[in-house]
Amino acid sequence: MDGATADSAAVAVRLAEGASLREVLDLADPAAWIALDTGVRQTAWRPGADPLTEAQLALALCHPDGRIRAAALRQAPAYPGLWPLVVVRCSDWAAPVREDARRLLAEALDPGAAVRLMPLILRIGRRSRGDFVIDLATELLRAAPRGTLAPLYTDDDRITRRYAYRLAVAQGFLSPVELARAAARDDDTVVQSLCAEAALAAVAEGDADDDVLEPLLAARNPRARSAGVTALRRAGRGERAVGFLGDRAGVVRACARYVVRQAGSDPVGWYRRRCADAGAPALSAGVVSGLAECGNRSDAETLWALTGHSDPVVRARAVGGLRLLDVLDVRRLQALLDDPAPGVVREATLALVPSARLLDDGWLSERLAVERGRQTRVSAFRLINAHGGLVRLRAAVALLDDPDDKLRLWARQCVRRWRPTADVPPGSAEVGELLDRARLFDAHTLHRLRWEAGLRG
Repeated sequence: MDGATADSAAVAVRLAEGASLREVLDLADPAAWIALDTGVRQTAWRPGADPLTEAQLALALCHPDGRIRAAALRQAPAYPGLWPLVVVRCSDWAAPVREDARRLLAEALDPGAAVRLMPLILRIGRRSRGDFVIDLATELLRAAPRGTLAPLYTDDDRITRRYAYRLAVAQGFLSPVELARAAARDDDTVVQSLCAEAALAAVAEGDADDDVLEPLLAARNPRARSAGVTALRRAGRGERAVGFLGDRAGVVRACARYVVRQAGSDPVGWYRRRCADAGAPALSAGVVSGLAECGNRSDAETLWALTGHSDPVVRARAVGGLRLLDVLDVRRLQALLDDPAPGVVREATLALVPSARLLDDGWLSERLAVERGRQTRVSAFRLINAHGGLVRLRAAVALLDDPDDKLRLWARQCVRRWRPTADVPPGSAEVGELLDRARLFDAHTLHRLRWEAGLRG
């Protein structure tokens, strides 16, 4: 029995001992009801003589004996708090129990109850034989007043919110303005896309007003912003897209460039003009990225100049832009490994990894010293690993007792996985000494590694 099953069985035991449902269950949590259904089957509880209490009836509704479940269903309508278990029984493996539960639910379920039970209904709906409960609830909610779904739009469960918004879009329950606000507010990407697209589809060509566009354009999430920016062209306001060319999100920048081009302007020239002054303190990182995304290799010198900018994010984006343009200058990139900003070092490292063997291993080894910044040490070790061979083994053994937990673990993994490469001289005494110093291998593995390295002793 795993931990979750054991916990649910303990809940069932407490109910059998007289605890109330409210004492042992989070009644609003659909997972709690499903867990109870599992937990009761791990206990030896059996119902006594009628009448059963609400807690006992809950246990009976989950009992492994189908006859006991069926008998409990006949009493369940008297206890409104047990409707979640009636929903669970609608997918019961025993056909008589399943049919009785479905009949009871169909007779009693109203739109308000469907909303309250929807998170559980959606979970049961994913089971075999679970489609009945979703179909029943959906049929009720389609015919309900448009405000009925409102509690589901802000439910903590994203699956529930997706269901609610899909139904609302299909039935026209929400206005374009409400959909735009939902797209801007919700943190689920599916809801963002669904609502943004529906909001824009609901307004006529050239008729997207500020009440629809502004929530999208001001949204924190890039999906909503990109939808709003794209809609600017259809609304005849393509000039506003220029303000999003330097957006922090790549997808928004790409949409802005499309709209600006459609309006007859040149986004590349816009980026070049703003990046031309490498000392401009107000230059945003998004502008630098934008130049790399739509520029060409002739823009490399502009980006190199920006690697000396005062803003570390701008410097990092400039290095990333050089990598995107496939511009490699090992000497200049190597110097950036000593930059105080971790983002710059990380981007320079990514650019240098394919050319790691062109770097001086002694220079890299110096940057493994404990007094160096952590980002520099991690970068140096990554590039030494890309070097491979004896250089890699030498550095890894040197870090086996390093005070940095991540580097120490990484070094030990590198030693354990090390194998001689073609450039390691067979019979190298240094290899033998390093393997012996590592003390990470059993005798058999050490003997095999020494043999592979050409060490016969």
